[in-house]
Amino acid sequence: MRELVGSPGTWGGLVLRAGQCSFAGASIGVMVSALGFANYTAFCYLIASMGLQLLWSFGLACLDIYALKMRKDLRNPILVSLFVVGDWVTAILSFAAACSASGVVVLFEKDVNFCKRVPGFPCGMFQLSTALAFLSWTLIAASSLVMFWLLASL
Repeated sequence: MRELVGSPGTWGGLVLRAGQCSFAGASIGVMVSALGFANYTAFCYLIASMGLQLLWSFGLACLDIYALKMRKDLRNPILVSLFVVGDWVTAILSFAAACSASGVVVLFEKDVNFCKRVPGFPCGMFQLSTALAFLSWTLIAASSLVMFWLLASL
């Protein structure tokens, strides 16, 4: 069988997981450093979702490192099924959180001009955190599609 880019236990899979970890961690870091984020449920949901994404991706990155170091093949149907379910769940949660946070950011920025009326309100940080969450979601979506394709080919 041909090797899929991003498969578990490969360098491509490790790069995908490292990117997911870094973007999710950066999203959390930027959002937590913005004052007043805890007053908005969508931003708290974004932090919770990115936290789950960070843990899931870090765990699988460690598994990829182990598989690369020990030259193990992680393409077994039960393990790949677990990866598919985990990736799809975290992808859906990440997308929902990024969309809800971006809705609040658009409301603040464009609809009620809250960012212009309240000086010092960290709209830019909210936007950056949301953008980083979408980047993390893009990588988990790619990873989940690779896992689904891999499961279908086993």
